[in-house]
Amino acid sequence: MPSTIPFEIVAEGFVSRRPETGPTSFAGGARCAWTPRGDLVCTFMVQSQLGVNDFKPMLARSADGGITWREPGFIWPDLVASYSIFGSIGRGSDGELLFFGARYPIDQPGEPNWCEATQGLKQNELIWASSADGGTSWSDPRPIPMPFPGSAEQTSPISVARDGAWHACYSPYNTFDPRVKPERNQVVLLTSHDRGRTWRHTAMLRWSDPLSTAAEAWVVELADGRLLGTCWNLNQRDGSDLPNAYAVSADGGMTWSPTRSTGILGQSTGLCPLPDGRALFIYNQRKHGELGVWLAAVRPTAADFGIEWNHILWRAATPGTGTSGHSDWTNFAFGEPSITLLSDGSLLAVWWCAGENGRGIRYCKLRGR
Repeated sequence: MPSTIPFEIVAEGFVSRRPETGPTSFAGGARCAWTPRGDLVCTFMVQSQLGVNDFKPMLARSADGGITWREPGFIWPDLVASYSIFGSIGRGSDGELLFFGARYPIDQPGEPNWCEATQGLKQNELIWASSADGGTSWSDPRPIPMPFPGSAEQTSPISVARDGAWHACYSPYNTFDPRVKPERNQVVLLTSHDRGRTWRHTAMLRWSDPLSTAAEAWVVELADGRLLGTCWNLNQRDGSDLPNAYAVSADGGMTWSPTRSTGILGQSTGLCPLPDGRALFIYNQRKHGELGVWLAAVRPTAADFGIEWNHILWRAATPGTGTSGHSDWTNFAFGEPSITLLSDGSLLAVWWCAGENGRGIRYCKLRGR
């Protein structure tokens, strides 16, 4: 395994930055995509403070490959008072951009979207939307039927396969209603073969232990046509981290290999397929080693994640203002990284942070050594 990351950092900074104090909190979900015009767009969420049900998706744009960014604006300014929307951007066919996320109704300003008593999210619904003009304008969000009762937690964008299929995944979550008991020992894959009109589902990741659960899952298509799914794996008994989990599918998501450990003990996951058949696995590390954002190259099989190298990309000063477990998520200082392969072969990693390292959406641009 190489002793250093085989990429050099050519630029780093902020997509969007705010003063250390103020009314806006960055809620994460930073994702990037490049458009047919050659510019980059980055979406992320802001809210009044972590834990409040007022996610507002925003979009920033760069015309110089991610070095400088225009001031971001709301994706749906007419919806910010009525819906809290959390989601991810991805690149569709023919340059189309797709947004996949969860929509929560806002019943009262300042209300929470998390219930500590039930360990649940406010009841939400999955949505998708599209943009044919590089993110300048967007369709209205359209609902995706969820196959099970409960709320949905999602971080991965829609992955568009070579055969035109759309793949999206989410982790079932409890709601505010203690009577709702979703099967949380799985990550659900949703697939559409008709551009979002109808959807089928299967379990992308699943555990026999009913108290093993997932968060911040991701799915991509690899260069050989297989699908790769990953997640943050958690033990509901005590909230401890389990090694990140993964599985692969060779039939378009109809069936999946047994869910296995990646061998990496991190939290949030993000994936980027490479043309040579490998994938980049980006994740944040808040408690099991050096704190920060880490990046690994993997060549997965059904039996082994195939880690070729695994190194820190960005060092954090602190995991947060409290403990570093999932239950303390409103105090995290950074997280939810993603990485995108750009049209010139460079890579752009983005994540949110708040604290000694700055407050906003950070980026890091890399090229191969």
